[in-house]
Amino acid sequence: MVPIYLFTILFVIFPLIYMIVLSFMSRAEVWGVVMDFTLDNYKKILEPLYLNTFKESLQLAFLSTSIIIFIGYPFGYYMGQLEDKWRKRMMLLIMIPFWTSSLIRLYGWIIMFRSNGVLDMVLMGLGITEKPLKLLYSYPAVATGMVYALLPFMILSVYSSVEKMDWSLVEAARDLGASRTKAFWTVTFPLTLPGLMSGVILTFIPSMGLFFIADILGGNKIVLVGSVIQEQLTKGRNLPFAAALSVILMVLTSILIRLYRKIFHTRNVEGLV
Repeated sequence: MVPIYLFTILFVIFPLIYMIVLSFMSRAEVWGVVMDFTLDNYKKILEPLYLNTFKESLQLAFLSTSIIIFIGYPFGYYMGQLEDKWRKRMMLLIMIPFWTSSLIRLYGWIIMFRSNGVLDMVLMGLGITEKPLKLLYSYPAVATGMVYALLPFMILSVYSSVEKMDWSLVEAARDLGASRTKAFWTVTFPLTLPGLMSGVILTFIPSMGLFFIADILGGNKIVLVGSVIQEQLTKGRNLPFAAALSVILMVLTSILIRLYRKIFHTRNVEGLV
């Protein structure tokens, strides 16, 4: 266990401590920081501009995570019940996109969403629309990019839980008179809930900070917290303020995930009772 502890301390705990300490420092006039304790970085976050950015990031994170759950849970659930050869084939199809850079795949969505692009040609060819749609650099385009980039993590998390599940418990529930729906909500869903929660964590947290998706598919119209942090690091060169934004983002996502897990755990216990 020593290598794991060392890795965690060096690459997780120390960077977090450094980021927290840095968030209370002052920005130097040219580059770097001044070792003067201040709360100005956190006070600046309370400005309407940055509060609105957090609000939009949370809305997009909830929307994309909800869509990912709606698509990914059934996909992973039925994938876990397939025969072994079909499981391997489906796993291969899910893993193939990871062989290509995410940036290249996002540029593929630009070809789909741009005016007179592939999607417009299909819709106009089917007579659904009469003129090109302005889908690129819009909120739906960014949400689609988020779902596309993070959906495999939900599918694999749910699939892992379903694959390890003891199906004899479901059969016992059915033998005792439970309907398929009742057996699913009282037996299957609680047993696969850890996989669902893992998928939520792996999708909700990144969706708050994947600034490159918002930059590529949203242009300057959709600004996430991650975009603001990246801008402060590169253009503004305000390292303390970027660290403060990161700390608030980390705390906020941790609280939301904690509440989410508590709600699901309470419902799980009530369902079993």
